[in-house]
Amino acid sequence: MARALQLAVKRAADVVGAALLLALLSPLLAVIAVAVRLTSPGEALFRQARAGRGGRTFTILKFRTMVRDAPSSPLGSYCYADDPRITRLGRILRATSLDELPQLVNVLRGDMSFVGPRPDLPHHVARYTLAQRRRLELRPGITGWAQVNGRNDIPWERRIELDLQYIARWSLWLDAVVVVRTVRVLLTGKGVRLPKKVGDTSWQTEGKASGSPRS
Repeated sequence: MARALQLAVKRAADVVGAALLLALLSPLLAVIAVAVRLTSPGEALFRQARAGRGGRTFTILKFRTMVRDAPSSPLGSYCYADDPRITRLGRILRATSLDELPQLVNVLRGDMSFVGPRPDLPHHVARYTLAQRRRLELRPGITGWAQVNGRNDIPWERRIELDLQYIARWSLWLDAVVVVRTVRVLLTGKGVRLPKKVGDTSWQTEGKASGSPRS
């Protein structure tokens, strides 16, 4: 199947899948949103600018897992295993990846796909090498090849390498493999752990996915 046709099928699957999941999971989304508001002052959703396909900036959505205004605190944007800013409910949401569910809206909007490299921060993307910019050729994903091959157990540089492998080898079949492996990762919790200390630059991570801050 030609790549252009495969990409069209991928987008159609994203739209249908995201719409169905949002409809089916709407009660769960509502419960989590209320729980976040009740257990910690602030909005239920965390919004942050990320770089999408071609470097275009979009606003990523997540359930808030840290205290309000955490990124502006002295500890900065990055979070760690013993980070006191992570709420009790936030730890549960991170461990189960339920905090990522609002990104179904990003998929429906066309900002993201179910499968692809995790979206990075714009100022990180500005420092990419020419080779690393290939990471932006496809829509970023909720899950990706790096997330099913080590997740937070591998350094940032290795995640970039895996994302570039995904771009070079991309096919609908590879996406299907990633989805199946993602289910296994979610069931085992492998790689979900956060970095242990502040200042470990090899762990410039979003907590569970790629090199980006979390909240």
